[in-house]
Amino acid sequence: MNWQSVRAMFHHEMSRFFRTIWQSLASPVLSTVLYFVVFGAALGGRIQSVENVPYGAFIVPGLMMLTVLQQSVSNASFGIFFPKFSGTIYEYLVAPTGWIEVTVGFVGAAAAKAVLIALVILVTSFFFVGVHVAHPVWMLALLFLTALAFSLLGFIIGLWAKNFEQLQIVPMMVITPLVFLGGAFYSASMLPPFWQGVAKLNPVLYLISGFRWSFFDLADVPVGLSLAAVALVIVVCMAAIRRIFQTGWRLRE
Repeated sequence: MNWQSVRAMFHHEMSRFFRTIWQSLASPVLSTVLYFVVFGAALGGRIQSVENVPYGAFIVPGLMMLTVLQQSVSNASFGIFFPKFSGTIYEYLVAPTGWIEVTVGFVGAAAAKAVLIALVILVTSFFFVGVHVAHPVWMLALLFLTALAFSLLGFIIGLWAKNFEQLQIVPMMVITPLVFLGGAFYSASMLPPFWQGVAKLNPVLYLISGFRWSFFDLADVPVGLSLAAVALVIVVCMAAIRRIFQTGWRLRE
């Protein structure tokens, strides 16, 4: 492992983030405030609590997961797509680095950005609702693992995309709907039995359920399944990235 190369790529991606720190943080924080106003205030007046948790606090893990998934995918996909677009991807391909170093550098930076923004959103939520984290270590672990998994997915999307339009298809048409249908703003136990079974086909449900458990000791599915789902995404994505770099698919076009 060439850690010097990893550090250089990581630093380059993070410096781009901090150069636009206000824009990078203002948008997700503003969106979170709007979600709290719409869901927390409007719906919270009708839904007082979910499984004895105030509704305003109940949606905090879902909002954090929504942000982490969106930011992880978008940061990682744009991070690797721009070198392809500008032609500088060849510098990474001919440098004395392997696919692991390139992946760790770009994906690590994307995951770090997503985790940082999620923690800012958690702090923002304290101004609106009282949130108690029952398992803070597990919360941070699940947050990082989820950011890592979807940063890997975003990295693959960036390698696959041929233009900026394709870069936005998966986050807009797949990731966001899965989050909204994965229990970000409700518990799957509130659904009729048939739709509970359908909801459990959504992989994002397992991520949100495990993350909500770290806050409130409440889960729609066993926590072990949540960890297994995250691990499966990471393994599959790593195998796909390794194959892409071995074959040069979409890298030398």
